[in-house]
Amino acid sequence: MIQTLIIDDEPLAASIVAEYLKEFPQFELLEICQDGLQGIKAIQKYKPDLIFLDVQMPKITGFEMLELLDEAPSVIFTTAFDEYALKAFDSKAIDYLLKPFSKDRFNQAIERFLNQSSVEDQSNINHLAEKSNRLVVRVKNEIKIISIKDVTYFEAEDDYIAIHTKNGKFLKKMTMKSLEEALDPSKFARVHRSYLVNLNEVTQIEPYERENFLVKLRNGEQVPVSKSGYSRLRQVLGL
Repeated sequence: MIQTLIIDDEPLAASIVAEYLKEFPQFELLEICQDGLQGIKAIQKYKPDLIFLDVQMPKITGFEMLELLDEAPSVIFTTAFDEYALKAFDSKAIDYLLKPFSKDRFNQAIERFLNQSSVEDQSNINHLAEKSNRLVVRVKNEIKIISIKDVTYFEAEDDYIAIHTKNGKFLKKMTMKSLEEALDPSKFARVHRSYLVNLNEVTQIEPYERENFLVKLRNGEQVPVSKSGYSRLRQVLGL
């Protein structure tokens, strides 16, 4: 049996997916979750092969929910908003169903899933930070939402990014490259291969060992700046 979950805060939309899914006896619907936090718990409990996932939900979005998973199942997005389609396919989604979708369109998505040679391991899905205003991290058994404006700087730590904020340090599993692409370049600058700084927190740039520099931040901390990072920093700050 192919185990599935529906994660959608709209009862009618969830019931339609459940009804359409009955036409495929090889699928077992384990649970219908009404928000992303319930979805995380259900995924950790059942480890399903496929989830039907809404994007805009209370508490955290569908994309933010996926960010918090160590291993993500295959995903078919079900949403009323077409502007997330590109991001969905960038995250290797099986399909993107735009509400209201027909039974035929639903069947196409199922066939697309079934026609894969195998259920892909999508544990490497890299969902980017929302450019607008926040990051979502897991702290033990709790979900914490961090406002981007509260971030002082980001630091690469092995497979994780250390998020240094005014309220402490948090870890998130993602790459520096993907983080840099997700952030607003007018607000954050890659000053070193291992550091991204909030430009609003920069108070001073000073020389340090040959062609390297140091950035001083409002909180008194110092961050190393490479030669290329210095050129980038000067360009962004208009120096």
